[in-house]
Amino acid sequence: MRLATFNILHGRSTVDDLVDVDRFARAVADLGADVLALQEVDRNQRRSGHVDLAEVAAEAMGAVDHRFAATIDRRGAGGRAQYGVALLSRFPVHEWRVLPLPRRPWWRPLPRGNDVRRPRWRLDEPRTALAAVVVTPQGPLTVVATHLSFLDGWGEHQLDHLAAGLADAPRPLVVLGDMNLRSEIPAAVTGWSPLVVARSYPVAHPTLQIDHVLADGSVRPTSPGRSVDTGLSDHRALVVDVEIEPLG
Repeated sequence: MRLATFNILHGRSTVDDLVDVDRFARAVADLGADVLALQEVDRNQRRSGHVDLAEVAAEAMGAVDHRFAATIDRRGAGGRAQYGVALLSRFPVHEWRVLPLPRRPWWRPLPRGNDVRRPRWRLDEPRTALAAVVVTPQGPLTVVATHLSFLDGWGEHQLDHLAAGLADAPRPLVVLGDMNLRSEIPAAVTGWSPLVVARSYPVAHPTLQIDHVLADGSVRPTSPGRSVDTGLSDHRALVVDVEIEPLG
């Protein structure tokens, strides 16, 4: 089965700076994922045409189950405008779970016109993880989608918090997402195995791997994972084909 993670930048292309929902749907379909984790997902946002991008992606990939978890939720004249992460599956989902992640205060100036107000403490953008126990043809698999903070040291703290929160989750387990952590750091923090080693950012000429797929338990890649330029976003998607190894 194929796992993928993709920070979609609300469906925007950095080439033409446009959100084309049909182009986004084609990009998702072309990944061929059985289970897909998405980050920076809009729902009813003006900048992405007031559509539900998780729903668009689910239809495009033929998902039988999916869930969206909002980290930002604002009410306006057009209703609730939301932003967050999503997890989509071509296989049935037995159980869903949302795990909020700790936020860090940080000291930053706030702009006002051409002036800058006195710096003050603000909380980092809310972050969360969305977990599902997926009933695959090879057996149950816990899959987690997340998007961690870019603030120095805080992504590691959030990932350590997430690992502790998943201690009782059924194994095998796979965590996918934009972790804003370079290369070997996520595996070092968790002790879990990386399933993809491929640079994913920035999209045109990637120099960093900040998107990751980590496994705990009897999951192994059947071929090398890869990063994919979908024509959208400032990130490449990561794709890997895996199998659940039989016990004993």
